[in-house]
Amino acid sequence: MRRFRITAYVTSILFAVGVALTGATAAQASEQAAATGYVALGDSYSSGVGAGSYDSSSGSCKRSTKAYPALWAAAHSPSSFSFTACSGARTSDVLSGQLGPLGPGTGLVSLSIGGNDAGFADVMTTCVLQSESTCVARVNEAKAYVQNTLPGQLDSVYSAITARAPAAHVVVLGYPRFYQLNGSCIAGLTETERAAINGAADLINSTTAKRAADHGFAFGNVTSTFTGHEICSGSAWLHSVNWLDPSESYHPTAAGQSGGYLPVFSAAA
Repeated sequence: MRRFRITAYVTSILFAVGVALTGATAAQASEQAAATGYVALGDSYSSGVGAGSYDSSSGSCKRSTKAYPALWAAAHSPSSFSFTACSGARTSDVLSGQLGPLGPGTGLVSLSIGGNDAGFADVMTTCVLQSESTCVARVNEAKAYVQNTLPGQLDSVYSAITARAPAAHVVVLGYPRFYQLNGSCIAGLTETERAAINGAADLINSTTAKRAADHGFAFGNVTSTFTGHEICSGSAWLHSVNWLDPSESYHPTAAGQSGGYLPVFSAAA
């Protein structure tokens, strides 16, 4: 019995030391990233559309001071911070217009991209305005694109990032599921449509995660942090249809950026 107590005690000490070291390692990684330049690339989920507080100089890119890149930079004070993510961006836009700040001194890069390539906006417009069968067919069309075409486009972006910033730690962020099934919504899309849209989000996340891993990049999956905060949850961190500003529809709120994206990015950075 005494030996068991001693063994248990030693085990608990070792566990505590391990936890402390893990925390120290994460803190050291953040400090190292902060000591170098940080470049935030990507689409509207990275620029912060839906979060408000937009930088007027960013124009239609709608970069928000409440977006996860700006929040991380404010908390960690990197040696430089370049925020080039832009609303509506596709992979081709990242390649043609967002990579300028990358260089040998870039230590950290964040990126969300692929949703616009796959026709995200058209999928949601179709599902809101047309029949269930038309919606599901459009979702399936987008899924086929994600499976067959998007991987090569992601490879082009990831390779270009590595070529320009070979020392950077790159974190690729995914997309949340939009809907809580069997939730509080009493109108709008059918459950079949909501499930199809969630399935498309899962597919683009798994596809992106695989391509990111093959390039040695980290992948941040925000599905878990948004669980319980989807549309129809009663505590949504995502806008539903916004008729006053349609561009904000189906994008994270400020709470979604700070509570959904920032913790995932911080852990991976």
